[in-house]
Amino acid sequence: MSHSPDLPVLIAGGGVAGLTLALTLHQIGVPALVLEAVPELRPLGVGINIQPNAVRELYDLGFTAADLDRVGLPALEWALVGLNGRDIHAEPRGLAAGYLWPQYAVHRGGFQMLLYHEVLRRLGPGAVETGARVTGYRRAEGGVVARIAHADGTTSEHAGRLLIGADGIHSAIRAQMHPDQPPIHWGGAILWRGTTRARPIRTGSSFIGLGTHRHRMVIYPITRADAEGLATINWIAELTVDTQGAGIGDRWFKPVPVEDFVHHFDAFRYDWLDVPALLRGAEAAYENPMIDRDPVPTWVDGPVALMGDAAHAMYPTGSNGASQAIIDARTLGARMLAHGVTPAALAAYDAELCAPVSALVLRNRGAGPFGLLDLVDARCGGVFDHIDDVIPPAERAAFIADYKAAAGFARDRLNAAPPTIPPGARLG
Repeated sequence: MSHSPDLPVLIAGGGVAGLTLALTLHQIGVPALVLEAVPELRPLGVGINIQPNAVRELYDLGFTAADLDRVGLPALEWALVGLNGRDIHAEPRGLAAGYLWPQYAVHRGGFQMLLYHEVLRRLGPGAVETGARVTGYRRAEGGVVARIAHADGTTSEHAGRLLIGADGIHSAIRAQMHPDQPPIHWGGAILWRGTTRARPIRTGSSFIGLGTHRHRMVIYPITRADAEGLATINWIAELTVDTQGAGIGDRWFKPVPVEDFVHHFDAFRYDWLDVPALLRGAEAAYENPMIDRDPVPTWVDGPVALMGDAAHAMYPTGSNGASQAIIDARTLGARMLAHGVTPAALAAYDAELCAPVSALVLRNRGAGPFGLLDLVDARCGGVFDHIDDVIPPAERAAFIADYKAAAGFARDRLNAAPPTIPPGARLG
């Protein structure tokens, strides 16, 4: 296979990472083909947060606030609350916090479909091939060949200039790149997720973390309130169980009755929030292990690179998995502008992101910004009259600021940073 500029960059996976990369490559004039395993993309999942650093990139891709408002709403507040229902730390988010871009809480599936339809509109209907699972790769002269298993049982090969593995936590590309990687890491936390039509609390668009490191709720709306004052409230109920000798089992997006787990949260009742009632109001609930993968020393093998969950599956404690996938895509585009559609561009991307984002994976495993809940628990058992007596305001602010810096959305640094990809920049 000779190196041909007509060959596309192959992208394994049509999730947030892969679709954002396809749009980025189109923006800079690089042909791309997305190979997606499922026969039909559908809006699956529940709520996710998109941090201001990633919203900036979406705006630079030509998306607008109106586009994002169709699949979510701007977050106004981030709050941690102790077991007694009292605030540990609350702060404004997005524009209200002085960022030049908002933070968004969106329906993950709705957001993915927004990206998908935009890829089809801009790149053409042939830009995404569904029912095509990339099972591995081999290097070839001037590029790479992807092996593909199709939904109809056939197999084929596709040549590309580069191959980007955006194929998630079970990535076949990562498994080939790192055949000795340990299995998926489960620290013993079980998540139950769902949505409930209910009245939004506090600001009307608040992200609330409630409880302790081992036993907590996350609650935030992913729609604006309707004429009746009701919004779709996304919730995650989390419990750490004894994992001695236990495996993950079959807990993978398993539909479960709310009554199977609501009793764990019976005590989470306050004059401003009744958690058991919120859970019981859900149409459906799904059980999942809270999992990630141990970091690997590199995301690159010559003309092949990993991105998104394939590179850095992380606990959702920092609300930045999807945001980092978007940053990955934009960084790949920027490095191709500097180095061409070459392995050198992938090496530069790897050098920039692999080490700091791998450190972020481990930081999120250690509770990320929710570590404040651990501190409160350790110092007073989670019950207090005045939080300032337990953790002084300066210590709380420093803890959260440290996380934002590690995750790439420290406000002043982000506001002052030049765009990742300059307006109008294209490869010749």
